[in-house]
Amino acid sequence: MTTASDRQRIWLTGATSGIGRALAERLLDEGHRVALSARSESALSELTAGRDNALMLPLDVADRQAVHQAGERLNEEFGGLDLVILNAGTCEYLDAREFDVDLVERVFAPNFFGAVYGVEAALPLLRQARAEGRRPLLAATSSAAAYLPLPRAEAYGASKAALSHFLESLRLDLDAEGIDVSLIHPGFVKTPLTDRNDFAMPMRVSVDEAATAILQGLAKRRLDINFPRRFTLLVRLAGILPPDLRRRLGLQMARQDTAPETRS
Repeated sequence: MTTASDRQRIWLTGATSGIGRALAERLLDEGHRVALSARSESALSELTAGRDNALMLPLDVADRQAVHQAGERLNEEFGGLDLVILNAGTCEYLDAREFDVDLVERVFAPNFFGAVYGVEAALPLLRQARAEGRRPLLAATSSAAAYLPLPRAEAYGASKAALSHFLESLRLDLDAEGIDVSLIHPGFVKTPLTDRNDFAMPMRVSVDEAATAILQGLAKRRLDINFPRRFTLLVRLAGILPPDLRRRLGLQMARQDTAPETRS
């Protein structure tokens, strides 16, 4: 049971679907004051209905000005943040035969720059919590795809690898300020996003299992929260293979068809 002294001021993005929704429901049920962000105001309204500890902050994380305004609202409502979970993101797969730079930009916008904008807005509020004598935590959802280059994942994998590198570097610079940084690297999780995948997803877990792993990891302030552990261990080991072996492994997973895909 969460006591009054344990309750935190939390900002969660990507809150209305998949892992984000499961996290939002758990955090609200625990009694924390939670600011919830997503693009759909109607979905946020449905999620927060009847909950007086929820604050709706509808926004597109790829809109820097909107994220900045959300930071101002958070300052007005909360005065500081104890925990930030930058979870919003998307996934599209690239067909190299029809190389599409617009697709790459669409993926990087929320996955990388959206998280960077979130950091920009959240840092003053995390520093305020530190000034109050708390130990704030900044977390972001990357992906196991950041560990290993995979076929068709040029945009998605690169955006997540960039996010992981950015936050690992930021962790070093924030350490002296007493602000911790956790990275979340899920394997396959059953969400509306992964339901669109047209390939095998070994060891896929439910959003409830994902939320449990994330919240347990955040409670322990783990630097790297990855799950399911057997899957992410295999991916990480594959990621440190010599380049030629990584190439051979990747080619085994690459599509063998030669006709260009049709996109809806």
